[in-house]
Amino acid sequence: MIDSPNAREGVLPNHQLEEAVRQGAICTSSGEVPKENIQPASLDLRLGQKAYQMQCSFLPAGQTVEQRFRDLVIDKISLRSKGGAVLAPGRPYLIPLKEELDLPATIRAKANPKSSTGRADVFTRVITDRSYRFDEIEPGYRGRLYLEVVPLSFPVRVAENLTLNQLRLSRGQGQIQLTDREIAEYHQHTAPLLFAEGRPVDKLQLGNGLFLGLDLSGDNGRYVGYRAKGSPPLLDLRRSRQADTDRYWDRVRSERGNRIVLQPRAFYLLMSYEAVTIPPDLAAEMTAYDPTSGELRTHYAGFFDPGFGYDRDGAFRGSTAALEVRAHDVPFMIEDRQPVCKLTFERMAEEPSQLYGDAIGSNYQRQTETLGKHFVPPGNYPKHRAPGKTQSGDEGDLLDLLGVSDGSRLTVETGDDE
Repeated sequence: MIDSPNAREGVLPNHQLEEAVRQGAICTSSGEVPKENIQPASLDLRLGQKAYQMQCSFLPAGQTVEQRFRDLVIDKISLRSKGGAVLAPGRPYLIPLKEELDLPATIRAKANPKSSTGRADVFTRVITDRSYRFDEIEPGYRGRLYLEVVPLSFPVRVAENLTLNQLRLSRGQGQIQLTDREIAEYHQHTAPLLFAEGRPVDKLQLGNGLFLGLDLSGDNGRYVGYRAKGSPPLLDLRRSRQADTDRYWDRVRSERGNRIVLQPRAFYLLMSYEAVTIPPDLAAEMTAYDPTSGELRTHYAGFFDPGFGYDRDGAFRGSTAALEVRAHDVPFMIEDRQPVCKLTFERMAEEPSQLYGDAIGSNYQRQTETLGKHFVPPGNYPKHRAPGKTQSGDEGDLLDLLGVSDGSRLTVETGDDE
């Protein structure tokens, strides 16, 4: 039983998530939860049959979500058609998810966007009945899950059963998160958590979590990442390796001194300098960075499942993390190895029976490219298609669906669970 009084506290691994499905703690009224959606320490959540275009974002604040959003609906959109539906940038949509929860009193949950969702600059967060917080689901919650979806850079096509975010279950109210001292001791005495240039990092930067820096040294052409283009075509989130990179992204070069200046409201994909390893007994999450330190802040977090960047035989040493960065209000300079995001670590209740990696078709193990799975990597365009010709949707859908997000700080968004 997942709520057994003798069970260890910590993040539930894949086989305990499967048990949660069998016991009805995770359920759905539209059939079974697909086993392939269960990851080493998280569950991919599926979009339902309809979406609501909303006047604004909201929290239910003591009411059910359905009671609260009725007066805010602008339009109802079906996701069941063969072509799915197009969501316009800068507009909030609310989508009921297929999975529902009936959690024991000892089990809490947390949601985060999938890495591919963040890399497409699609903002998502879960809303639950009577909650005052996004993405945080209290122990014993019983009810439906709703996903707020806001495309920020590109118009996107979505459909029923598409997975844009993930759910993680944890047992117990004890201290399952590692302290800075415990992170340092684990890194030094148990297994390295962070590598730089193939070697374990000697001195970790810690502050209620482990900091990561940017890699802005560049390749031979001094390319360090990508910046989203203006007036982009439609991006079909149902398809992998289909969107032509040059239709959506400009490549970014490092300036003299290994730095770049971020332009206001532009969206960037960059890479971490350090390589991360998540051992089988730990799970990690990217969390908010102190906004007083250079006005850098993670806007929404991302899960790192056990096995990310990990190899039992030591064949490779960590995987770099893709970082999605946006500057607000004014141009902002960032430099090579500047800390921009932070990892926190939690103990697993048990080691997963299967780790993140090639065995489960993970897209970002040993990644060296910041682009998400929807895009064709540069230099790998299919022979039957020339670069510059989009295959992401019908030309008739490439309308003037433009929009940008506003804010007051530079934000960094990241996550590497698909």
